[in-house]
Amino acid sequence: MAGRFEGKQALVLGVANQRSIAWAIAKRLADEGASVAFTYQGERIEKNVRDLAASVSSPLVTECDVRSDDDVRRVFDEVGEAFGGSLDLLVHSLAFAAAEDLEGRFTDTPRDRFWLALDVSAYSLVACSRAAERLMEARGGGSILTMTYLGGERAVPHYNVMRVAQATLDSSMRYLAWDLGATDMRVNAISAGPVRTLSAR
Repeated sequence: MAGRFEGKQALVLGVANQRSIAWAIAKRLADEGASVAFTYQGERIEKNVRDLAASVSSPLVTECDVRSDDDVRRVFDEVGEAFGGSLDLLVHSLAFAAAEDLEGRFTDTPRDRFWLALDVSAYSLVACSRAAERLMEARGGGSILTMTYLGGERAVPHYNVMRVAQATLDSSMRYLAWDLGATDMRVNAISAGPVRTLSAR
């Protein structure tokens, strides 16, 4: 019997290692028939991502700096080439804040690192959704999934600037859903709850 994602084409952003939520999603997609492409950022995690991608016969593994519009465009051009000009699923599992900004007082967050957290954690969803739109339209629609957390709704100790970035991501997700729903693209966020990941530690 065919899996639920048989014949689907997916791009997963944010896999770091085998404990990543992004990897659990990618593995389930692949196990149920999807062809899954991956991105990574930096040499530090490249081998991990390539090894995991190889285990599910990924057609594409490519580096992506989500803070660069040019790099995002290049990645989605490569995805289009790998998948015949289309895409069904985009999984956005990215977030970043400087470690020192998760300690002490939110009040002390410097301007540059405030914008860094929002850029990587929230605006990247907007940039990637915009780049994915033409590929999903070629399939008659698609689905975009991002990760959220209770910390986007209420103050959580030691979450600080990530709480602000999370709230921005949640709001961005809703506006993207409004815009892209007109072309049968769904945009949703899921809160996975407590999971023993590298980020959680």
